[in-house]
Amino acid sequence: MNMHHLLHQDPEIWDLFTRKEEYSNPRRDPYDRFPYYACRDLNIFEPRASQYLITHGYSCDYPDNAPFAVCLTHDIDRVYTSLHTKRQSALRSLKRGRPLQSFHSIARMRSKKLPLCNFSDIMGLEEKYGATSTFFFLAEKPGEQAYTYTIEDLEPEIGRIIDHGGEVGLHGGHTAYLDAQEMKEKKERLEKVTCKPVKGYRNHYLRFRVPDTWECLSSAGFQYDTTFGYADCFGFRNGMCHPFRPFNLTTNRTIDIQEIPLTVMDRTMDQPYMGLDSRKWEAIKMLVDRIAACNGVFTVLWHNVSMEGENLKLYEKILRYCHDRKAWMTNGEGISQFFLDKTDTYLS
Repeated sequence: MNMHHLLHQDPEIWDLFTRKEEYSNPRRDPYDRFPYYACRDLNIFEPRASQYLITHGYSCDYPDNAPFAVCLTHDIDRVYTSLHTKRQSALRSLKRGRPLQSFHSIARMRSKKLPLCNFSDIMGLEEKYGATSTFFFLAEKPGEQAYTYTIEDLEPEIGRIIDHGGEVGLHGGHTAYLDAQEMKEKKERLEKVTCKPVKGYRNHYLRFRVPDTWECLSSAGFQYDTTFGYADCFGFRNGMCHPFRPFNLTTNRTIDIQEIPLTVMDRTMDQPYMGLDSRKWEAIKMLVDRIAACNGVFTVLWHNVSMEGENLKLYEKILRYCHDRKAWMTNGEGISQFFLDKTDTYLS
């Protein structure tokens, strides 16, 4: 019996898994996202669909007998520090009586890339814990809403990511989530820089519409997506903490795209969303422990601009905790290929 047939035996779980309510509920936030607060079922912190699968014999034999997996990802929204930001940094340093730091801030005004082209630092940190990750890059053109950098300018940095064993995926712009042709064009543009197929996708601002975005991704030729989560709350949007193939209730067919559901995004924990403040680690640990109990995948989105201060410390704490629990920590392509290669028929 495959995954869809099994889940369909429980109508409540099936409706949750397929996100049936999103087909008819018109509520959207300003970014056309279906928000967590609009859900009828607010029990988002339990991976109920995956728990249902586990009780019916589903399991994953991860490399090195790891009890669960971690999918590490980074959305690269910005790689240049704006001149305004650099000026503000210099002024703050002067007001705090730190003239040397202010001098360095002024000197950095001549450099476009510092400090946000920190990909090597990120990979170095993850390597300490035996991990690798996916970097999702925009491939926008000047004048497009999400444009902040020219992807061709980053060819050396992207080459280093790939040479280091990391993955490069596409970060779709504001309108791509409903436009298969735009997805395909941006995919091809990024592939000219990577010189290899781009398999993974995540949309900017987590813009996503069920089931249309999945259909667009399938048409555009992607292997997997990892957009599917809420911007305003972390957890399990359709009760899954395992990769799955979505089911279109309108066409009554499986969609040919693999979804690696997003568990937690760094910005979700802050205002104006959850506002967890000092409770962030306890909430993350709860999610990790529940996923580990399901032999599932903990998918993390940590922006490159969050790799400083307390956010950097929290990211390393996640790496350390999962490493100590013997998790398999890899990138989206690694997770995707593992599940595609799995012979367990529940994945069909």
